[in-house]
Amino acid sequence: MNRLAGKSVIITGAASGIGRAAALLFAGEGAKVLAVDRSESVQQTAAAIVAAHGIAEATVADAGSEEDVTRVVGHAASMFGRLDVFWANAGISGGWVPLLDQTVELWNEQLRVNLIGPFLAVKHAARQMLAQDGGGAIICTASVAGLKANAGVAHYSAAKAGVISLVQTTSYALSGTGIRVNAICPGFIETGMTRPTFDKARERGTHDRIGAINPARRAGQPEEIAAMGLFLASDEASYVNGQAIPVDGGLSASVPYAGKLRP
Repeated sequence: MNRLAGKSVIITGAASGIGRAAALLFAGEGAKVLAVDRSESVQQTAAAIVAAHGIAEATVADAGSEEDVTRVVGHAASMFGRLDVFWANAGISGGWVPLLDQTVELWNEQLRVNLIGPFLAVKHAARQMLAQDGGGAIICTASVAGLKANAGVAHYSAAKAGVISLVQTTSYALSGTGIRVNAICPGFIETGMTRPTFDKARERGTHDRIGAINPARRAGQPEEIAAMGLFLASDEASYVNGQAIPVDGGLSASVPYAGKLRP
């Protein structure tokens, strides 16, 4: 407990899924949380934290808008006195659109939210952290789809691959500042984004097959991604920087295998 005691944290995409799980976990570990999302339901996340005697506030903002990200960072610094952690978690799927049907408009929105959003988080969080006494942790949600093919469609996968490159390059751009930049690469996690797939599987009675191609033989839960984020946000990860860490049940440990798996 209290692994984040006294730390000021911003988490985007905090209305549901990974972001909500992270906000609840971080607050339970002593963090002061600014929960951010485009959906008004982010207020429910903050309310749940306050009901559990934690410290939190919610604000509606677009993670891909520089004006909004600047405002959010300034608000956290003003409200809590400083900014210690920014988790750029907000993202969109864009749907399973066949390659030849994908449009420039679809790609632009994917890149705006899923890649430019994390860039804005790094840029403005780092600026605030440097204006303090230096140091801090920035976390970006990437994906196993950014590591290898067949985990997502082209527009989503390309944006997430960009996030992985972003944390690698910006960790060096911020060399010597004490600011760490890392990414988490979730596998198939049950969130609002993936819920239609899970609901259809339940209707067909095939829910137990979801995630069966990874060694863990199951899908993941938002709390399991939040736990990795907690580590990266804490001082325990003081020597972890510029990394993209898969949390995927082992999916990315292998190339696709069509044969029968044996124990």
